[in-house]
Amino acid sequence: MNTKKIIEYRALLGVTKTATLKELKTIYRNCMKDIHPDVSDDAERLAAEEKSKETIAAYHFLVSIAPETLEKDKAEYTRITATTNLADFYYEKGVLYVTFLDGSSFEYFGVLRPIYIKMVNAESPSRFARRHIYNDYIYRSASKLVAAE
Repeated sequence: MNTKKIIEYRALLGVTKTATLKELKTIYRNCMKDIHPDVSDDAERLAAEEKSKETIAAYHFLVSIAPETLEKDKAEYTRITATTNLADFYYEKGVLYVTFLDGSSFEYFGVLRPIYIKMVNAESPSRFARRHIYNDYIYRSASKLVAAE
């Protein structure tokens, strides 16, 4: 998942960066009314299923990175990133995956490869991440995603 995918998800639902959770929910429900597989003909059912799966994924992803969602968990996020050291991290397709010693996991989107390389080569990756990653990139909690599934 990279920033290009975030832009695609926003375009799919027709929302902007500043969309509120209430607006996202309303737009999502209206989209699903139109494309739900149960309201489609048998010939169009498979296409409608794929479109609805993509819409559901877009909605859940955008809710997880919405400013309101992040603000709700800001105190816990700040505590974790300020006091807990890294247990593990890796980089894949523009996304930095970070796991902390307390078991929390976060995904950071749009991290450039040179920044990741600097983090790997840093004397203290935890300190580097505190200074250059945690408050500079779009993120979401990966541990809450696992708990929700």
